[in-house]
Amino acid sequence: HLLRDLQYLEELYSKSSWAKEMKALIAQALELKKQLRPDQYYGHCEERTRLQTKLNTLLTHPIEDNLKKSKSLQKSLLKHQQYILYFLYHPKVPPDNNGSERAIRNIKVKQKISGQFKSEEGADDYAILRSIIDTAIKSKQNVLNALALIAKLGY
Repeated sequence: HLLRDLQYLEELYSKSSWAKEMKALIAQALELKKQLRPDQYYGHCEERTRLQTKLNTLLTHPIEDNLKKSKSLQKSLLKHQQYILYFLYHPKVPPDNNGSERAIRNIKVKQKISGQFKSEEGADDYAILRSIIDTAIKSKQNVLNALALIAKLGY
């Protein structure tokens, strides 16, 4: 979503370079993520240090008052600064939230297409079952065995 927001700001404020520079930095970070070997995450990485320094500079760079949306995004990013390049420090952290969005897709489809949930208890039960199923899939376990184990334990 960050790249989409930056693209919007770049189009909205064509004379401002802040969004363009931030977008370029994120693109470079994504490219670096593809190149990093697992052993490079925990040691010194010159390119990652350079990107982190550039990020710090962009997050403290003064933005004109008339560029309110850019200022607002900068303020929000500054508040969550430690998470922006987090994926460059841990090999198992993805650079996007696509997995999270896929995880909630089933619930949204159930709400919108299948006629909503009939009760709050039904919605809670559905969420629990979906969580168990998704966890089993992500950990490469047999879904039916996981559900059988939960049933056997008397959940």
